[in-house]
Amino acid sequence: MDTAKSIALLNKAVSDELEAVHQYMYWHFHLDDQGFGPLSALLRRTAIMEMEHVERLAERILFLKGDVDMVSAGPVRRITDPSEILAAAAKMEQQSASDYNRAAIECSANADAVSKRIFEELVADEEAHFDAFDKQLENIKRFGPSYLALQSFEEAPKPPEERA
Repeated sequence: MDTAKSIALLNKAVSDELEAVHQYMYWHFHLDDQGFGPLSALLRRTAIMEMEHVERLAERILFLKGDVDMVSAGPVRRITDPSEILAAAAKMEQQSASDYNRAAIECSANADAVSKRIFEELVADEEAHFDAFDKQLENIKRFGPSYLALQSFEEAPKPPEERA
């Protein structure tokens, strides 16, 4: 096994995941500010899952005696329209699933079964994220502004200790 090759693939994934974390948190903030609580929560939960991906990738890199490159792949895109956010997020997840499928194949060819398995597990997560974003986008297309209006209702005001 060529550990340098695996470390490079894993670090590329770290970079992509950090980009997703930054992007999804940016969108979470803006959707929350616009009053779209459920959509905002979806982006926040997804960002947290992406952080967990970074952790899994970093653990593998360190096991292989590499160093974790904590550099985001790109700048935050300043999109604030809910439909545009969901379309961009779905596209990001599709790209990640495709990239991680290729990385799994490369790890297999490099006789690195553990990294291959990590990438395969990430593919499943990214496809689930895509599905969640795509369903929301389809609901907006199907129901129009009425669907977004429903997103602006909150369950109940938060107690003061949870508002911070």
